[in-house]
Amino acid sequence: MRVTFSSKKFRSSSGAGTAVLDASSLSFNTRLKWFAICFVCGIFFSILGTGLLWLPGGIKLFAVFYTLGNLAALASTCFLMGPVKQLKKMFETTRLLATIIMLLCFIFTLCAALWWHKKGLAVLFCILQFLSMTWYSLSYIPYARDAVIKCCSSLLS
Repeated sequence: MRVTFSSKKFRSSSGAGTAVLDASSLSFNTRLKWFAICFVCGIFFSILGTGLLWLPGGIKLFAVFYTLGNLAALASTCFLMGPVKQLKKMFETTRLLATIIMLLCFIFTLCAALWWHKKGLAVLFCILQFLSMTWYSLSYIPYARDAVIKCCSSLLS
């Protein structure tokens, strides 16, 4: 892994933390490898969590692993576009609502399973996690959301 720093960036008025994140550079192959590792870990954790759901008292493990899986999958894209750009894109107006719902579902899933001890609510929030992650992901594909809306409306009519 190769990291380079530009001294010019550190004189920026935007802060040293942002400068470090913007100044670090990974090769495309390294970014692609870490994207794949995080994405595969995310899928593995989600499947593991789903399998653990069927164990007695497995709702807590399900909620934790399913949420970790979604977070790992979401974090994987940070390696492709960088963390600062990822955060900026997450909170653009086109995906703001999906991002907020997705993050709230992460929190509420864990609360329902770990503190509230409500199995049905935890499963509901996991379903909402899936739906909000899907809607969020579709926002990166041109016209994908419109196609899904048209498909669903034609199925309902």
